[in-house]
Order: sequence, then structure tokens, then C-alpha cells
Amino acid sequence: MTKIYRDQDASLDPLVGKVIGVIGYGSQGRAQALNLRDSGLDVIIGLRKGRSWEEASKEGFKVYSVAEAVRRSDVILVLLPDMVQPEVWRKEIEPNLRRGMVVDFAHGFNIRFGLIKPPKDVDVIMVAPKSPGRKVREEFLRGRGVPALIAVENNYSGKALEYALAIAKGIGATRAGVIETTFAEETETDLIGEQTVLVGGLMELLKKGFEVLVEMGYKPEVAYFEVVNEAKLIMDLIYEKGLTGMLENVSDTAKFGGLTVGPQVIDERVKENMRKAAERVRNGEFARTWVEEYANGSQNLRRLMSDIEKHKIEETGRLVRRIIFGEG
Repeated sequence: MTKIYRDQDASLDPLVGKVIGVIGYGSQGRAQALNLRDSGLDVIIGLRKGRSWEEASKEGFKVYSVAEAVRRSDVILVLLPDMVQPEVWRKEIEPNLRRGMVVDFAHGFNIRFGLIKPPKDVDVIMVAPKSPGRKVREEFLRGRGVPALIAVENNYSGKALEYALAIAKGIGATRAGVIETTFAEETETDLIGEQTVLVGGLMELLKKGFEVLVEMGYKPEVAYFEVVNEAKLIMDLIYEKGLTGMLENVSDTAKFGGLTVGPQVIDERVKENMRKAAERVRNGEFARTWVEEYANGSQNLRRLMSDIEKHKIEETGRLVRRIIFGEG
């Protein structure tokens, strides 16, 4: 059975007396830096000049260039966007690493696909909260935490797992529970989940359901409430109670219709398409395509984002949100 590490299984001691350099001050960077500092640890921030520099300074952190932050740190958390990391690594992080340092990532993409290749004389670990940064901070302030995955890629010191657990404890993750994995498993499952279910699959399911209802003559607003708004309520039930718990909280009509018709819609052909997408992740094809897309200015991504923004489901959603939330 998978071991789940809790608060009592981790100690902050490996980080006491060390300088922790958080590289990046976006959603995860800000949340993890604040949580680690609130846990009593010595945290500095490494950034390029800009709005984030001002924000981190206002929140009481000592802020340095990335290179200087690495030089001043014993442990660094690389919390920059995936596609930004390789260049910053080559120019500012790697030249300033010292033997015995600890390098932590929150996602394994660049290690798994060889875009970043750390030297052998540093610990390379991962602490990956399974939540956006905002939630990492909110749950910490409530005295709780969000679950996380941890991994060790290079154990130079022989204590890399202890460092990973210490960081997880410092950001509050061990309050909820931490599971040990590998960089490859975290990266591949994350990408596959995003593409086939969480972002790609779910978005296409909602769009197709909305389109079918509207094409059959139903009002767009009614269709939106049915396939988008109620999806949130169903997911809340699944999150809190599981699939069976959700079914126990909907009508018998919904149970019967869902259990009999659902498998006809999301059938074995869909599963096979998911498997093909998963293989593209595992064999590196997706990573190569994404790296090439980013290098060419993300033109295709911008076009796809524009297409979504112009879709009828978004036009209707803006109207519905004005009704519900009073948004402008």
C-alpha cells in the first residue's frame, strides 16, 4: 500500500539555519515562500526586475536577482513557468550552484524530458502541491494544507528525502498528506490528466454537451446552466463523497440515466483516444511539440485561446455570470 507521510513523519530540522531561495513569485512561488517563512524558515526571493519584485519586497522579503539569490542560498525552489525554466537555469542558476546544494522543483517536466540536466553533486528533489498556489496559501492560513507529491531524482547528500519532506512540511502539505513518487510518474500523470480529463477532456465534454443542446433548439442560457453550472455542483459532490456518494445525492432518474447512457457517450473509443494521447506524453512527442510551439512564439496556442473566447459557450457564460455574480 502507498505510504502517506504526515506531519509527524517530517521535520523542519534539515532546513533550519539554511537560506531558502524561492526562484519566482507567481502563484506557487508566493504561496510557498510565505508558508515557509511563516513556518519559521529563512526565505529570500530570486527574480528579474518587474511587478513581482515590488510585490515580494512589499511583503517583507529580501529580493535579489536570480543569480544572486542562488549564490546566497543553500536550498532553492525553482518555481518559474515550465518554458521559462531552461533559459534561466542555463544563464543564472546552474553557473551559481555549489556542491551540496538542494534544488527543488514543483513539477518534473524539464527534468523528465531532459531540458534541464542538473550536476551530479547537488540534491534534486520535487515537492509538487496538488493545488493552485492560491489554495496552498489559503489552506495553510486555515491551519490545514493541500496534498502533495514528493520525489528524489538525485540523492547526493543521502538526505534528499528528508529535505523534500521538510519543504512539504514547511508549506503545510504534510498536514493533508504527502505521497512519494518519481519525477517521471508525476510529470506523465500530470500531463495525461490535464489533456484527457482536467482541461482538455472536461472542456470538450462541456462544449459538446452545450453545442448539442443549442443545436437541438434549447435556449443557450438553459443549456449553460445544465452542462456547466451543474457540472461544478456534481464535481463538488465527487470531491467530497466520491462517485458512489455523488450518486447517492442525486435523483434515481439521474442515477439510471447517468449509469446507462454515460458509458455509451464516453465509450471505449474515447478511452482508446485517451490512451493514444497518453502514449504521446510518455514517448516525448507532446513535449517536443510544446517546446517547438513555445520557441515559435506560441502562435497556435494564441489562436486556440481566441477560438475558445469567441465560442458561444463563453458568450453565454459571460451573461450567466452577470446574472449570478453580478460581473461586468
